[in-house]
Amino acid sequence: MRLFTAVRYALASAMVASAALLAAPVAHAQEVRPEGGRQEAQPLAAAATIAVYPPIQGPSIWNRFGQTPPSSHHRVFSNWGYLNDWSVDIYQNPGATVVSPFGSKTSTGSAVTVRVVTVRPGCATGNLADGGWRIGLEASDNATGTVVGRADVMHVDRKPASITVGATVGPWTRLGQTGRFRYSSCYQVNGDTGAHIHLEVINRTKYSCYIARGAGAGLGDETVIGRVGTLNSGPQQAC
Repeated sequence: MRLFTAVRYALASAMVASAALLAAPVAHAQEVRPEGGRQEAQPLAAAATIAVYPPIQGPSIWNRFGQTPPSSHHRVFSNWGYLNDWSVDIYQNPGATVVSPFGSKTSTGSAVTVRVVTVRPGCATGNLADGGWRIGLEASDNATGTVVGRADVMHVDRKPASITVGATVGPWTRLGQTGRFRYSSCYQVNGDTGAHIHLEVINRTKYSCYIARGAGAGLGDETVIGRVGTLNSGPQQAC
């Protein structure tokens, strides 16, 4: 469940894709580490899983131009010394509200706490004009105190001053908004329809998974796009 209340947002009609987009090359991202063999830092998995939702409030588009499928899209960032499990670009024109992708409850119904663990410019230049903010979030199961997974939300514009490392955020806490940044090796976007959030997800132990869907699929606030806390055997795997 993503919502604390019964409020839901209506899904918008399917958006028409236009203009080509090439996502940021790994070589120009801020952080890349080899994956290697992942070691178990704690028991195999959390007692429950947590759903991953679109990090954009309201309607958005999955892999709009068919160039960023999570089965092969580049993974730029690492957590706990390991490259993140999977990534995808989720599209919406500039000005849409960016939120946490984690659900508010686990699959067994316990509350989830999400806190900010990373706030920094996302591109290697350190210049926000090249690609905006990277905001890293960590989700924990309140019933067990177990850290279940993390997500890196990249290309965030107009981050509020309250979004700092250590802050706790809810499912509708505004992290910033989608933006249009200057064309660079880190952000190769030619028009507003190419504006997107680059999302990366990782489990604390084992591997998380994404829910496969076709390029250009419409997403809403309660569309589950992946899960953390699963026991997948490797990265970039569908649930």
